[in-house]
Amino acid sequence: MPRRRRREFTFRLLGMIATGIGIVFLGVFFSSLVAQGASAFKQTYLQLDIELNEDVLAPGGQLDLAYADFDSLVRTALRKELPEVSSRQDRRALYRIVSVGAAYQVRDLLEENPGLLGTTQTLWVPASSTIDMLIKGNIDANLEEALRPVSDRQIAWVESLRAAGRLETRFNKALFTNGDSREPELAGIKGAVMGSLYMLMVTLVLSFPIGVAAAIYLEEFAPRNRWSDLIEVNINNLAAVPSIVFGLLGLAVFINWAALPRSAPLVGGLVLTLLTLPVIIIASRASIKAVPPSIREAALGLGASQTQVVFHHVLPLAMPGMLTGAIIGMSRALGESAPLLMIGMIAFIVDVPGSLTDPATALPVQIFLWADSPERAFAERTSAAIIVLLGFLLVMNLAAVILRKRMERKW
Repeated sequence: MPRRRRREFTFRLLGMIATGIGIVFLGVFFSSLVAQGASAFKQTYLQLDIELNEDVLAPGGQLDLAYADFDSLVRTALRKELPEVSSRQDRRALYRIVSVGAAYQVRDLLEENPGLLGTTQTLWVPASSTIDMLIKGNIDANLEEALRPVSDRQIAWVESLRAAGRLETRFNKALFTNGDSREPELAGIKGAVMGSLYMLMVTLVLSFPIGVAAAIYLEEFAPRNRWSDLIEVNINNLAAVPSIVFGLLGLAVFINWAALPRSAPLVGGLVLTLLTLPVIIIASRASIKAVPPSIREAALGLGASQTQVVFHHVLPLAMPGMLTGAIIGMSRALGESAPLLMIGMIAFIVDVPGSLTDPATALPVQIFLWADSPERAFAERTSAAIIVLLGFLLVMNLAAVILRKRMERKW
């Protein structure tokens, strides 16, 4: 008995140690992710008094907002804030502290309110990514000038603007309202989020009814023979197939053969449907098997047909497990990137998709693109996008748990 107790104690101790190691690694992962990505939810802005001068915007006398020189307005306002900057080289360095998005912001303002032409407007415009990184402390100002992307003169100008109350850090709405951009300070995840939502919508509409119908047939109506055994083995094998294989299948069938638009949420949803179908079928069959045989026997004893037994008694009782399996399948589809890369969703897409056939990308693919970008400012946005993706996955899995707890019945 003492030997058995020592072995049991050793086994429990090893289990606790393994669990503790897993929790520590998980904590290190999340803490490093939050530490690197939390700063992306804030953005540095500059306050400029921009004079909407028609002579600057339209030197020829005819104003066309599509070709107007809005950069000159921003640069003029910046020079007024720092009049001591006079040489051409210093001015070039001065212009680099403000984002190119400032000109777009002025253009959008005039498009919405043409009557503002000829007035002076005080606007908060985004700073460039290097200045934003400097303000957030991601660039060490104590390093030698040759070792950092910000010069001593730019640091002095930034401190002057900060002392004058012209520089502050705000919540980064652009991260959630903009599409992708080559400029880190203007890049957002809205296009990727909308692309993922469109794909999940297509996946749910197709995979759930098909998966549930297949599970009902295989479990309740299909005869037990070699063909049904072969189908069951193949479904189980498909659940373990690498996801990139489904991407190759989608490339061959949906794009090359069916000629559907490349890099569209419709094609992505079809590929993810193939990916999630085996998971939903297996989960649905397990839920049907969990219904006690006495339910079927009682319904048959009262004169119900096989179809009535399935749809009036078995299916309502198995539905919580089916919905849980569907949500878990959707969670897996949301986090997949390999099959989407194969159908061209790795393209640089600036515009937010408005339909199922518009070019789009997905949130995991957007993370992949930003992680591969050489700009240092994209590193924090990569971590921020991962935090958002994990938040979606957490909500979906939490919904599955709550749904199962509320709807399940115990016998």
